[in-house]
Parts: sequence; C-alpha cells; structure tokens
Amino acid sequence: MSAFVFPDLIADGFVYSADRARLDVPYIHQYLSERSYWAQHIPLEIVQRSIDNALCFGIYHDGKQVGFARLVTDYATFGYLGDVFVDEAYRGRGLSKQLMQYIFEAEPLQGFRRMVLVTSDAQGLYSQYGFRPLEFPERYMELRRTNVYQKKSPGAA
Repeated sequence: MSAFVFPDLIADGFVYSADRARLDVPYIHQYLSERSYWAQHIPLEIVQRSIDNALCFGIYHDGKQVGFARLVTDYATFGYLGDVFVDEAYRGRGLSKQLMQYIFEAEPLQGFRRMVLVTSDAQGLYSQYGFRPLEFPERYMELRRTNVYQKKSPGAA
C-alpha cells in the first residue's frame, strides 16, 4: 500500500478519490465479472486481491460508486493502468476524462518512465493523455491465458 497522499477531487457533483475505504468491492466485482469485456467471470477473491495490491481510484456520486480504475505500480518508474470503467448510466458526462486527469496529475505519479495499458475501444480517450501505440512492439512479450476465469467442468483436464 502507498504512503502517498492523493487528495480527493470534487467536480460537478462527483468525487474522485484514491481512498480505498470508499471502494464498493461487490459493485466493482459485479461490473467486471458481468459487464466488462476483459474480465468476464472473474471471481470476487481475485478482484479483492487485485484491489489490495494496487492503487485504486473511484468516482462517486451521492455516495454511490459509479466508476473505477486500478494502477499497478512501483510508485517510482512504472504503472500499468487497468480495469477502467464508468457505469453506463453515467457515461457521456466527461467522467472518464476527469478520472484520467485526476490520476495523471497526482503528484506521487509524476516522473514515471513508462505507463502502459491495454484497451480495445478507448484509444481516443487515452491518446489525449499521451498514450501511443508501442514504439518498439518487437521488444514486448506477453504471457496470455485466455478463459482463465471460466469454470472447468468436472473431469476436465
């Protein structure tokens, strides 16, 4: 966990916060497991562990969580941004842009050499904050395990 301070931001009736005590883990799990394209069927215990071991940000309206982002980081040189979402009922209000601004302007996150993310549909959003396609894709490798959250039928190898 971070010893850094991330002051809340209040803008247009929404609160942007890195206060982990505010996170609504059942809501985050429900969104990721049922409504995201990248984490279908993810178990609650995996979501909880991912939150416990990352810097997390929430968007709140009238005390209810309506957005989320998770940054896996060493707090010095590198960050992986993932699990970013805004609830469908709150989209079209600029909340994702404000969330990105809140994250990227946070003093403890300045000076990173590299920040990465993976997205299939939000390149336009992230390009506004300096993200670009990989400059040297031949240098990157990945170990990808598809369907890792699918339940195996009894007797399946």
